[in-house]
Amino acid sequence: MNSPVLKQLYAFVRKEFYHVFRDRKTLLMLFGVPIAQVLLFGFVLSNEIKNSKIVVCDYAKDYGSQEIIRKIEASKYFKVQKATLTHDQIETAMKAGDIKMAVIFPDHFYNDLSHLNKAQIQVIADASDPNTATTITSYLTNIINDYQAEALAQNNQSYTIVPQVKMLYNPELLGAPNFVPGVMALVLMLICAMMTAVAIVKEKELGTMEILLVSPLKPYLVIIAKTIPYLLVSLLNLTAILLMSVYLLDLEIKGSVVLLFAESTLFIISCLALGLLISVGSTSQMSAMMTSQMSLMLPTMMLTGFMFPIENMPFWMQGISYIVPSRYYYTIVKAVMLQGLGFSAIWRETLVLGFITLILIVINVRSFKIRLA
Repeated sequence: MNSPVLKQLYAFVRKEFYHVFRDRKTLLMLFGVPIAQVLLFGFVLSNEIKNSKIVVCDYAKDYGSQEIIRKIEASKYFKVQKATLTHDQIETAMKAGDIKMAVIFPDHFYNDLSHLNKAQIQVIADASDPNTATTITSYLTNIINDYQAEALAQNNQSYTIVPQVKMLYNPELLGAPNFVPGVMALVLMLICAMMTAVAIVKEKELGTMEILLVSPLKPYLVIIAKTIPYLLVSLLNLTAILLMSVYLLDLEIKGSVVLLFAESTLFIISCLALGLLISVGSTSQMSAMMTSQMSLMLPTMMLTGFMFPIENMPFWMQGISYIVPSRYYYTIVKAVMLQGLGFSAIWRETLVLGFITLILIVINVRSFKIRLA
């Protein structure tokens, strides 16, 4: 490296390496973002639906029903709970989110197969997520077909088992009942968190935040004043989404509209608190945007059950989903809007969402005292 040009080039390259590796935020963008994307997309993106919780009601308790149940239990797609429930109890379990599907074997199931070569199985699925309902019923149908094929090969018996499928909450398998709650969570998260974070950082970049904080208003009142417009805009967006859902998509709001707006307000406050938290650690609008997208938008899309079933994810990723506020809001909206449930059915999700919101507010108050006051 005797050339002066090469020496100068080497010096500049070395300087840039020093700048890159001493800047933690740059390192996070270079290494943290790709790793996070690989983990999220690698473990979440899948066409399969595994470990779906189902209940099996076996009124027959004969050889045929036991053989099919054994095949269902051996499948990686189902997590079976054997029980004897009435139809009302099955629907209650589905409303609580405990099960995705119920398989009911009638009395004399194997007797009908042996003498009539034909029998029926009743299948009740939660179709509030039509993709999941269609997929798991097709898995069950394949298991039944496999049993029929084995019977034909082993005993030369041609059986016809007819699944009587009933789809609850969305019998027409429309897409709107699934994507509208997810879109509500995503839109509110983006408007509240991302825009709030950018707005606060913009004031810091322009040097006007300090001017605001030395005004007669106390610092926390300044922050509240900055966030109230986004709260109102988010409520307007929520109203627009609900109106379009009802009048354009024919999606009936089965539960209380007042309860839906109250829960949405709680979620909006948590999103605003997240945006403020991001603004504390951001020095530019670009970094605030990138942080918001990585820490809020992707988890909202991937870890709420909106696009991909949570039970399909690895155990450790399911654990991460418990700290994502959108997960609880998505469950609340589906319960109130689609299933017509009241507060008694969603109090746990409301309590967790309220606790997360309170923690975020406390962290923000302390952070702004340290950084801005």
